[in-house]
Amino acid sequence: MSARKLPLACAFLLAGCAVGPDYERPAMELPAAYPERDVGAAALRSDWWKLYNDPKLDELVAAALERSADIRLAVARIEEADANLRAANAAFLPEIDVGANANRTRSSTTMVLPPPPGVPVVRNDVRLALSTAFELDFWGRLRRGAESVRAQMLATRYAGDVVALTLQGLTAQAYFALRSLDAQIIVTRETMATREDALVYVRARAKGGVASELEVAQAEGARADIATQLKDLERQRALVEHQLAALTGRLDLAVAVGDLRTLPMPPLPPSGLPSGLLERRPDIRQAEQQLVSTNAQIGVAKAAMFPTISLTGFAGGESATLSTLLNNRDSGIWSLGFGLNLPLFDAGRYRALTDAAIARQHQAVASYQKAVETGFREVADALVTVRLTASSEEDHRASVAAARRALRLSRMRYEAGYSPFLEVLDAQRTANTSELAALRNRQSLLTATVDLMKALGGGWSAEQLSLKQDSGR
Repeated sequence: MSARKLPLACAFLLAGCAVGPDYERPAMELPAAYPERDVGAAALRSDWWKLYNDPKLDELVAAALERSADIRLAVARIEEADANLRAANAAFLPEIDVGANANRTRSSTTMVLPPPPGVPVVRNDVRLALSTAFELDFWGRLRRGAESVRAQMLATRYAGDVVALTLQGLTAQAYFALRSLDAQIIVTRETMATREDALVYVRARAKGGVASELEVAQAEGARADIATQLKDLERQRALVEHQLAALTGRLDLAVAVGDLRTLPMPPLPPSGLPSGLLERRPDIRQAEQQLVSTNAQIGVAKAAMFPTISLTGFAGGESATLSTLLNNRDSGIWSLGFGLNLPLFDAGRYRALTDAAIARQHQAVASYQKAVETGFREVADALVTVRLTASSEEDHRASVAAARRALRLSRMRYEAGYSPFLEVLDAQRTANTSELAALRNRQSLLTATVDLMKALGGGWSAEQLSLKQDSGR
């Protein structure tokens, strides 16, 4: 290689390097599989709430995603992050400015050195020029900065996904709570009707001298108790409806009465491998991109300790008149410049800034590891909750059937005179409690499936699942 080409080759080599560490995902000891693996193999979609096959739920989630202030805030933050990335990428290109000046000056004729002969005392000066400045990114300061800004942009996008997923889950769980309360109100009203019939029956027996005033008082108290319970359930329903109104941004929302017992259970997601969780959960991806950003900032801080090399230049024209400026080639002016700026003494400032950047990267590593650990724990918790809650469904059905049978037998015994009315009241309370407990368990199961889908990052589509299976072959 000739001596004339050596500096150019060195410049190209320098342009390809960047100080600071390249990003590597932190190594973590991940389990080979989740503790709970007895889940179905049905594929989930990103719009996982549609698996519940409830048009009203679909409508509410769509309204929440469209009208929620949290979503609008997340979108605005994403737009800001996109603009910041465009601004960072613009630093790789020269900045070109145009400048124009027009001056009219008069020189003094009484000075020791008056104007030279032929130079007018009063003269015009018109100048028009393009100027440019460009930093040669030898040490990767601009590249590391753009890398950091891009990671921040991605982190902001994933933060928006976290907001959307959280909003979807809250809306679905509030809707299930509303439907559970609807079903509990239906059951409680049925119990109320039974208590009123029992009160009429006991009063009739008391008039006939068969029942005592104690039994009448017990029947009246039982009816008052169930009336209080009914009003409390109606109050809870109103509050949950208000919560749904706030989530969907529809303050006049009124949801018609439905029944939780008619909702189908969704197919459960495949367990997958724990490593796949890193690519599914938006909060983990957000934490990783924040780590990428802080890692790149180390390079930005280190590059500040190296020379800053820049090129400057301008080209234009200067003349006494505008016509001469535009038509006379001799009015042209230009300049090219080369600048180098190297920190000589900073009292350890740049080293301290580098140490601070490294400390922030260590914090981001810890945050990322915590996000991963939290993700695995939430998936494991949701899986075991779904399994155990689902397994208790049959127990609750058996409990309801036994309580209804006991109520029927207690009525027969009371009417035959074999037992007091208090036994009937106890059987009614047990039956009511069993039916409400079964409804709450169904609500807990639906809520747990929502928690599981959120913990898994929102669900799979059939295409995504088939691609994963194909890639694993």
